[in-house]
Amino acid sequence: MTMRAMSTVEEIEKAIEALPSVDFARLATWVERRDMETWKRQMDCDASAGRLDFLFAEAEQETRAAVLRDWPKPE
Repeated sequence: MTMRAMSTVEEIEKAIEALPSVDFARLATWVERRDMETWKRQMDCDASAGRLDFLFAEAEQETRAAVLRDWPKPE
């Protein structure tokens, strides 16, 4: 038996809603991990390309001015 590929987000959403809770949790973990890996790759690419240099420069300026603060603010 061949499975037809799901072609729309709506079909995928319906299939996800039909999942047993154990499978949904497994899928949610996979999606979160994939999203984090994608984010990390993008950050690495941006850092390597110098697109984040302004953040380092800003932190250095704030350090020299003694106004650098922790983020997020500690509770």
